[in-house]
Amino acid sequence: MTMTTARRRGVALAAAILSVALVLTACGSADNGGGDTGGTADKTRTVKADNGDIKVPAAPQRVITIGNTDLPFIDMGGKPVGVTGVDESELALLPEDQRATFRKATNLGDEVDLEKAASLKPDLILVQIPDAEFKKIEKQLGSIAPTVFWGLDTEWKALAEGIAEAGNVKAELSRQKSGFEGRIAKIKQTYADIIKNTKFVNVDRYENSDPGTFVIADIGCVEIAQDDIGMNFPKAAAGADPLAYTALPFEQIAELSKYDAIIYPADAGGKPTEVFAPVVETNTWKALSIVQSGHALGVFCPGNNSYGAVLRYLDSLDRALATLAAKK
Repeated sequence: MTMTTARRRGVALAAAILSVALVLTACGSADNGGGDTGGTADKTRTVKADNGDIKVPAAPQRVITIGNTDLPFIDMGGKPVGVTGVDESELALLPEDQRATFRKATNLGDEVDLEKAASLKPDLILVQIPDAEFKKIEKQLGSIAPTVFWGLDTEWKALAEGIAEAGNVKAELSRQKSGFEGRIAKIKQTYADIIKNTKFVNVDRYENSDPGTFVIADIGCVEIAQDDIGMNFPKAAAGADPLAYTALPFEQIAELSKYDAIIYPADAGGKPTEVFAPVVETNTWKALSIVQSGHALGVFCPGNNSYGAVLRYLDSLDRALATLAAKK
């Protein structure tokens, strides 16, 4: 699906130098930046993260999210006071209430404005960016508020657990996990025969793809279909780069005929995404027997770095598999 695996985006250090006065103002205020209401802001607890054991407020009131923590925290009901840049195309995939929450927060930009961050008086900062970029701003962030950091290698479920623990949104995480586990079990039971006997391939294009190219994608939402559900997709050999890193010319679309079913990226309405549309418009695609038999399935992937987004993906995948089952 659309390549959203832990957005993998970084941030750059803004040129601002924090003054002592700003650092001293970086303590809590009244607006609730968390999700759960239990506890008080003056109580603390210790959480484990990639930057060590960090003492955080038991019920943080003013949370800043940086990098890949923005959307998972909001997804679990958090209301950050400060966020970093998210593409409009990515925001458009969110439910309206989550878009409103994001836009209500102060945007610190892709280049995190540390002075502006301090002025928000946060009592907690959540960060997932490249390690090297975090090292550049670790001390400055730590002087503003307790800072909890996860590297990009942190798997999305572990990141959700960490954000929920630090950000005091564990009740919503628990609800989402229960829904996820139930949906996975239902899909595995309902489509057991298809899962066991169907050779799938997941194809995609990216916004920065060269014209006339596509990829066989083994990262993104397909990882959930493959690893959690057990669907059979091609994947890279151990130690090799993901298949998704190799652009393939449209001339190789015909080679998809060796699979039993194709999964391709669709919007919420089931139409091919704008980026992928050039593939389905080719005569080679239209001539595939898989396509002509209705075994090419559009699936909506709004993201794969939080349970809420993944549940929406599973809803779409469930509908696609039901279509496939009806053709058996």
